[in-house]
Amino acid sequence: MSGSASAVQMDEVRTRAKSLLSASGSAQDVRVEVQAMAAIPLPLSEKYRHFTAEAILRENGAGRNKQEVVETLTRLVKALSILEKYGCNLTCPTRPRYWRSVKHNNPVFRTTVDAVKGGRRVLYLYGYTNQQIDGLSFPDEVSEPDTEKVAAVTLEVMTLRTEVDMLLKGIHPNLEHFRDIIPFIVQQNELVFDAVVVPPGEEQQADKPQIPPPSAEAAPAPDIEAAPKPSPDAPAATECSLCGGASSLLCPSCDNRAFCDACDDIFHRHPSRATHKRDKIQKTKQETCSICGISAVQAQCSTCVQRLCLNCDRLFHSHPDRKGHNRTSLTPTKTSSPSLSPWGCAHCTTVNEMRAVLCATCERPRLATPASGAQENPASIPTSPNTEWQCKSCTVVNAGSSILCEVCERPRLATRPPVAPVTPGPGSPSDAGAKWTCQFCTFGNTKPSAVCEMCGLSCKDSAGVSLPQSLQQTSSSSSSSSSPPGAADQPLTRPQPMPRVNLEMKRQKMMREDGLTLIQQIREAEKRGVSPEEVYAALCVSGGSNTNPCDWLTSELPHLLDEICAMAASVQLNYKTGNAGTQQPAAESSGGGGGEGSGSSGGAKLSRAEAKLAWLTAGGDTDRAVRQLLRDRQVKMRELHSLGFRDVAQCEEALRQSGGEVKGALSLLQRPLLEPFHRQIWAEQPEPPIDPKHPDKQRMCRRLLALYDLPSWGRCELVLSMLQEPGVTYSLEDVVQAVKESHDRDFIRRILVNECPCCLSIFPRTKMQSLTSCQCSVCHECFRMHFTITVRDKHIRDMVCPVCSDPDINDPKQLDSYFSTLDIQLRDCLDPDVYDLFHKKLTEHALMKDPKFLWCCHCVSGFINDEDQLKVTCLSCRKSFCAQCKKPWEPQHQDVTCEQFQQWKRDNDPEYQKQGLAGYLRDNGITCPHCRFQYALTKGGCMHFSCSQCRYQFCSGCNNPYHKTGCRTAQCTFNGLHAHHPRDCLFYLRDWEPPRLQELLRRSAVDFNTDPSLGTQTDSCGVMEQKDEGGEPADSPCGIPTQPGQAGLCEKHYREYLVSLINVHSLDPALLYDAQELTRACERYQVDTQRGDGEEDNVFHARLLKKLMEVPLGEKVPRNK
Repeated sequence: MSGSASAVQMDEVRTRAKSLLSASGSAQDVRVEVQAMAAIPLPLSEKYRHFTAEAILRENGAGRNKQEVVETLTRLVKALSILEKYGCNLTCPTRPRYWRSVKHNNPVFRTTVDAVKGGRRVLYLYGYTNQQIDGLSFPDEVSEPDTEKVAAVTLEVMTLRTEVDMLLKGIHPNLEHFRDIIPFIVQQNELVFDAVVVPPGEEQQADKPQIPPPSAEAAPAPDIEAAPKPSPDAPAATECSLCGGASSLLCPSCDNRAFCDACDDIFHRHPSRATHKRDKIQKTKQETCSICGISAVQAQCSTCVQRLCLNCDRLFHSHPDRKGHNRTSLTPTKTSSPSLSPWGCAHCTTVNEMRAVLCATCERPRLATPASGAQENPASIPTSPNTEWQCKSCTVVNAGSSILCEVCERPRLATRPPVAPVTPGPGSPSDAGAKWTCQFCTFGNTKPSAVCEMCGLSCKDSAGVSLPQSLQQTSSSSSSSSSPPGAADQPLTRPQPMPRVNLEMKRQKMMREDGLTLIQQIREAEKRGVSPEEVYAALCVSGGSNTNPCDWLTSELPHLLDEICAMAASVQLNYKTGNAGTQQPAAESSGGGGGEGSGSSGGAKLSRAEAKLAWLTAGGDTDRAVRQLLRDRQVKMRELHSLGFRDVAQCEEALRQSGGEVKGALSLLQRPLLEPFHRQIWAEQPEPPIDPKHPDKQRMCRRLLALYDLPSWGRCELVLSMLQEPGVTYSLEDVVQAVKESHDRDFIRRILVNECPCCLSIFPRTKMQSLTSCQCSVCHECFRMHFTITVRDKHIRDMVCPVCSDPDINDPKQLDSYFSTLDIQLRDCLDPDVYDLFHKKLTEHALMKDPKFLWCCHCVSGFINDEDQLKVTCLSCRKSFCAQCKKPWEPQHQDVTCEQFQQWKRDNDPEYQKQGLAGYLRDNGITCPHCRFQYALTKGGCMHFSCSQCRYQFCSGCNNPYHKTGCRTAQCTFNGLHAHHPRDCLFYLRDWEPPRLQELLRRSAVDFNTDPSLGTQTDSCGVMEQKDEGGEPADSPCGIPTQPGQAGLCEKHYREYLVSLINVHSLDPALLYDAQELTRACERYQVDTQRGDGEEDNVFHARLLKKLMEVPLGEKVPRNK
């Protein structure tokens, strides 16, 4: 196939496989395509596009010999299988939960992908590009993996794994592409072209290498006679019928099927096959190279009579004198080595090691094949995962929930490891045959015995390979001697081993009982404050006595520790006496005098705590404890000497007092040295201030670090440099606080220099305060003074920002949130009495929102009225008034309405009649629409009225609110102080002349006064109104001269009187509008003023008037009668 045709075929297969893998994410769906891509004859650089396969093979295929190369490539196959699994998980529609990250601490990842070179590069191609502390992950901005790219990389990983697997099996069809990359494997699989044998009669084929057919028998070696010769009737070595590995046993009862040790142990464990007799297959020893003596023979030279391995043959015959030798390539005999007999998983085709029980990729058992599944009895498989199971390696019974054995950490499905026979070497001693390995605990026994020295189980195994020759002879001789007379005529039967279940269970029971006893003793000791180590050491010392370990520790341990200290002191003293003329490190760790637990006056000063620690470390051995005690003391003395303490006596005394702790001894030794410093610290002298101009800059920086907890040395130097700038008025605390926030000098200067808008002084930002409603900042003193004056002398609604007067008090939502945060700020700012007054006003402000709250008309108090009667008595002044009209209560008001009572006063009260219309205007004064507080004032003058109780600002003619900024009225673009007035408001009608207002009343047949009442003052207007006197509002008479025909009022108040009558009778002033006023009113109330074609003026004005009168009059206009 040409290169272009192969490339086209490769592209077609790759495209088809990528679409299948992207859709399903299953490796089984692309199994055929991967096999096809692996067999296409293309160079690696053309076959693999996303990663460099040649570099991966070179990096992971290096080795000094063929065995190392095979091991590294097998490890590479495992890593590629795991990478293939990662890729399939990413392309699968149902991805795992934690697909975004790969953890390094995963044991599978650490032993496979991380153990080969190039594994992380493949993960990077998958998308794991974010490096983390514990692994790799996708970037945070990536929500889904690139399925197309991941599928393409996964296919190349699967193809490379398949090709390496084929190389290891020796079935790769294109070895020429790997000759320069992994020569060991390629040379093993290729023919040796320079080994030519020309048989007679075939000279025409001399240019082609002649290779003999593969045979199971190897050529005889010079020392082949040393190996035992197989008997003529011995079965020949074949492959295992279950796993395909080298077989070691043959079962005649199973139709002469061959089994390896592991498969035989599993297959014949079934009760129906437990009595089968198996014959051992005789195996010849594998012949090794005559030069290196390690590798198997693969070439035979007939000229120099040498049998060589592949490497030795290549090196030996590279000499010019031996280039013409004729060599024959030999096929090495298959051995039963588990590492050279891998097995392929029937599910995912992964090649696994012989010893592996579970597949490294899909984690399925080795025998999980259709053939083995048909042969395996379901009764031999545990029915429940919670059933206890016995490890086949160390025989420990494990819990059903565990996967690995608690002792040997082998998997639950792992078979017992085969025990290799121990064959003595040519130079081994005569007693080498007595050594044998236990098949259960793998302990190497050195003495010929029928049971293992470690586990106590019988040495007889199913394979019979680990039994020593001496035991085999003894067993055979004893059996022959004990056989009855006539037994020679009977056929020899293989003796059945005793069932080991009873022995194993007995051993397990003993171990369990001993363990429970030890646990019970440890628990009792913990209740008495004794550690498990002390219990164990006490048991080791007390031996088989029935003494309680805790009692022994209490009564005997102190004497034993004193003995250990005395022995150690004696050893140290003897050492010093014998080495008086030399200086040794050990001599420095002893000194004169004794102490607690000291042996003699010339021994080391050792404490019981040190002796106890050494005794526990030695496991209760007294001699080891003495050596450990002297060794630990020597190490501690050296450590103290390295810290500058040279006085041996002081160091030993400090260690004795601290119980052998170096930290405690160091504290005792440093205490005299730190005494002057302690006296300086605890002195009552004040701390000297930090001088930024002090010549010792480092000392000032250290003090800054100690006193102000600055984050770094550089910040301390920045504080000193800021304080040394010319013309600086900052305080040290302000600069330290600013430097803690930032290291930028410009930013620090902006923090330190802030002008208060009230007092125009300079303050740091930390000494400025601002409200939550605005961005203005004032100093603490101005903030306190402003709100103190406001609380004492003004209304609570005046408690706004002193700079910008925010927030808008008329907005209830802003008002509630504003006062909730203001209360927190004023708590630590105002004096206690001022703060209490603020809370009182805030409470009254909240009560005013209650509809039952009433203001007294006699005083300034307010209260909540829960009664339904008109007569209400103030709780402060004890005076009564009407709850509805807010007039002082009179007996005539009983059982009559407020309108009836008002009319009675006009008709019968001389005092009221004497006041005339001035009294009428006073009774119909201004009522706050927000807090319902009444003012005995007229509405003339400025219509912008501000309530003194709640600071609500409204129009006194229509009660509509005044807005300081933009309002929420539709199509209103005015941002200044304004209000929206209806057309019957006094705001517009006060500009009408009295005759025009009288005309409107006459049209509706409403009576009005033109003459003053009898007895009233007629020279000046006596209506009370609010005036500004000295910057403060005050109530005083109008005082303007009156005009005839205006009922004894000035023109302004007479107009107000006429407008009040218009409002009482709800008269529409639009009836008297001229054309200009009509058009302007329609524009004000957004009435369509478009004139029709050819429409006459009268018709147009009549239509506009009709539309304007459809707009309702003011809803809040006072209409009291």
